[in-house]
Amino acid sequence: MKKRRPAAGRRIAAVAASALLAACTEAAPSAPATTPTHLDRDALMDPETCSTCHPNQYAEWAGSMHAYASDDPLFLAMNARGQREAGIGKFCVNCHAPMAVRTGATDDGLNLAELPPKLKGVTCFFCHSVKEVTGTHDNPLVLANDETMRGEYTDPVPNSAHRSTGSHLHDRDLRESATLCGACHDIVNQHGAQIERTFAEWQASVFSEPSVGTTCGQCHMDQSTNLEPAADAPGVFARRTHDHRFPAVDVPFTGDTRELDARVQSFLDTTLQSAICVRGAGALTDVRVILDNVAAGHAFPSGAAQDRRLWVEVSAYAGKELVYRSGHVPAGTSVTDLDDPDVWSVRDCLLDADDEPVHMFWQASSFESNLLPGQATFDQMDPRFYQTHVEQKYPRGDAYLSAFPDRVSVNIWLAPVGLDVVDDLVASGDLADGDELTVAELKARLAPRALGAELTWTPDTAAPSFVSDGLPMSCITTNALNFRADTVPAVNHERCVP
Repeated sequence: MKKRRPAAGRRIAAVAASALLAACTEAAPSAPATTPTHLDRDALMDPETCSTCHPNQYAEWAGSMHAYASDDPLFLAMNARGQREAGIGKFCVNCHAPMAVRTGATDDGLNLAELPPKLKGVTCFFCHSVKEVTGTHDNPLVLANDETMRGEYTDPVPNSAHRSTGSHLHDRDLRESATLCGACHDIVNQHGAQIERTFAEWQASVFSEPSVGTTCGQCHMDQSTNLEPAADAPGVFARRTHDHRFPAVDVPFTGDTRELDARVQSFLDTTLQSAICVRGAGALTDVRVILDNVAAGHAFPSGAAQDRRLWVEVSAYAGKELVYRSGHVPAGTSVTDLDDPDVWSVRDCLLDADDEPVHMFWQASSFESNLLPGQATFDQMDPRFYQTHVEQKYPRGDAYLSAFPDRVSVNIWLAPVGLDVVDDLVASGDLADGDELTVAELKARLAPRALGAELTWTPDTAAPSFVSDGLPMSCITTNALNFRADTVPAVNHERCVP
């Protein structure tokens, strides 16, 4: 839920909104050419000003993680701890509240609660003012500061609210638009450790190839199915618009998040393909699980992968007897709490200069990763096509199941942030109950979600068996994964707990 704007702020917003409403209802572009009086920079910086002519886009953005970026209590706690322990300065806030940094309102984010809402989060003005990208990470975006709003349309309708121009950086159908997003979605810390690599992962995948690829905007900003005007103003005609909810993994902890949450679930349900294979007979039987990252467009999970928790739960039964289980995480605990040598946990682990595990990004000098790679090619004749078919054996090593199963089930779980991360921030004193959200409520919002429906293997539902390394193997998949194709062995962590 949005915090109430101070009375003075509401009066200023009301004045700006009244001015913009007048601007939206002025004469159509066919009127005699004059020099229009546009809203000033201060008014244009306020997203609520934008809501007058762009109510749909504003409503979508207001419920997104971009709007919530500097209100997120986990961000605030990590930033406070980083400032105290390492003096990280604008490292976090440069992307989480870029207008606050650009206007000089903050240099460390510790005073965000005192700043007006228009300076918090990733705002309309910030994104639509970008004229140039001068690097690949840590927000090297150059703002035009010319009170001209940039967008994908090369034929914007003239209006008295602001000047408008088309921009290749804002056209979701052009490859270079990904550089605008990538500027804040690749992060390198003060030790040179690439602690977030989403843009680099996309660049290394087939999705970045001009002829067949998909940009960040094409995945995370759905295009409208119907023609509709992009603004409520005279002369604005119907065309394709795009969504500003930016579904991915995270969802705000407060407010009505049902629509975004549903979109995130749908988004994640189609990211991976999976298969279960049972190989062997009698006392020489094991289970193989195959995961294929077909739709992420980058590695999975991506972003702050040191804090995310993705894991596989496998359960095998002989009759009613549970003969094997791995990855079963009781409610209210973290996968990192398990005493389970077989658990397949997919995430980044941060390491210090001595290759010892550390928990916070400012402590890292390197990382150990086993993220599921993005697709390298769409050509099934290319050997690289199968490098994303990642296979894990259960039990690990030379062990086998205690009995041949008649049912094996697999669930894939994803928590945007591990409860162990939350507990660490509570223990350090940087995260506590707030006015809008208690720690218990925050943890409840971080409950893992299942990616897709449970997949179940039985002898009757599996595809006909084939021979693998001299032993019979039968598999099941609910999608198009080719389980008889080549696979690569899963990479498992060596220097940190799962």
